Amino acid sequence: MALPSSLKGGTGMELALLIDFGSTYTKVTVVDVVSAEVVATAKGLTTVETGILEGLEQALEEIKPHFAGDLPQFQHRLACSSAAGGLRMVAIGLVKELTAEAARQAALGAGARVLGVYAHRLTAAEVAQIDANCPDIILLAGGTDGGNSDTILYNARMLAGARCGNTIIVAGNKSVAPEVRDILAQSGKDVRLTENVLPELNKLNVEPARETIRRTFLEKIVEAKGLRQAAKYIQGVLMPTPAAVLQAAELLAKGTPEEPGWGELVIVDIGGATTDVHSLAAGHPSRSGVTFKGLPEPFAKRTVEGDLGMRVSALSLLETVGAKQLASYAGVTEEEVISYVRMAHDHVALLPSDHNQRRIDTAMARLAVDLAMERHAGTLETAWTPMGAMYIQHGKDLTQVPYLIGTGGVIVHHPNAKEILQGALFKQEQPTVLRPQNPRMMLDKEYILAAVGLLAEVNATAALRLAKKYIAKI
Repeated sequence: MALPSSLKGGTGMELALLIDFGSTYTKVTVVDVVSAEVVATAKGLTTVETGILEGLEQALEEIKPHFAGDLPQFQHRLACSSAAGGLRMVAIGLVKELTAEAARQAALGAGARVLGVYAHRLTAAEVAQIDANCPDIILLAGGTDGGNSDTILYNARMLAGARCGNTIIVAGNKSVAPEVRDILAQSGKDVRLTENVLPELNKLNVEPARETIRRTFLEKIVEAKGLRQAAKYIQGVLMPTPAAVLQAAELLAKGTPEEPGWGELVIVDIGGATTDVHSLAAGHPSRSGVTFKGLPEPFAKRTVEGDLGMRVSALSLLETVGAKQLASYAGVTEEEVISYVRMAHDHVALLPSDHNQRRIDTAMARLAVDLAMERHAGTLETAWTPMGAMYIQHGKDLTQVPYLIGTGGVIVHHPNAKEILQGALFKQEQPTVLRPQNPRMMLDKEYILAAVGLLAEVNATAALRLAKKYIAKI
């Protein structure tokens, strides 16, 4: 990779070291902020068990040749992480379709992996399930402001006796939030109060909860994940990796005062543990005669599918999609599919070594994208009235979104990325699923999005220019 002119001349140099501690690899990107160019990239195998610095040090060794054998002075050193399971959360609310869903959206938007969503009064079995999952953070919501208070108070008493989930963020009915805090604090829980995620019916307010989750991640979860070891290399682990990608996506969509964005877009991120979909779109009905039903959708929405990963979750992907469907797409036997998927699960750094393995890997990625988009996109329901048929939309209408961006190791390094990304497109056989119909398909060819989200913390316009430069049309 050629050095940017600012480095060649030795003046005007402003280097940022951007680190992503992933579940499989630790990825390092060095960017010249002045020219908005990537100077060097490298990766090392993430080793949470023996010390997370091993992968980072390996990656830093790889970039030294770009700087005559010595690491330069970095003006910015920023990091994000999804290692050690990422940020693991549970969301609790009053009604599944309302406050529980609002809490889930807040957790996902903060970059969390949501282990469970619970509604109404918690049962002893559900508390036991929460204990078994042992989340990093519990987000407790319930009731609009001035509305139902009994349920959130009851759930606070139930959580007070839970063995796990010692950090609880309360984002429910403000009328009883202090009482909820006191109940939990008296049992030794670390309690954080924030604004209600659903202060009024059909009014989402997830940003305060997201910010509280992020601050908690910085204060406590970094220590729990062993990331404090990396402190000498960085100014701070700023956010979970998915939050960095979502921040990059929002920047790319909305732009800055100095640089316009691209407008509405969808990003599909295929990882070793999950497949995430980010939609930056209003999602309003795109055809006449359609009525929207349910909670308003956030403009920046993220969903995460923990059963659709390429390596860590490969066995779950096999179980969800089925060996028969994978074999049919890949043109191989079911036995070959089962053997390869088991190998991929056991060896997270595995790369396909022959034609059949490459076809299986492609099938896994294509079908993961297909199912993840089906779960993320909105749907249409036909309802019959005395006046005839009417159509009801649930979730976002993404049919007219102009950009579809693919990222993640399997698609970035694939010789035919378009084949994988096409799994996200609208299907005639699924006319009620509101997937993108005719977007311009783009590729995050340098795996740059997480780095863009980090760089946005110090220079949003440079970060946006970086994204525009390295996200290319397929």
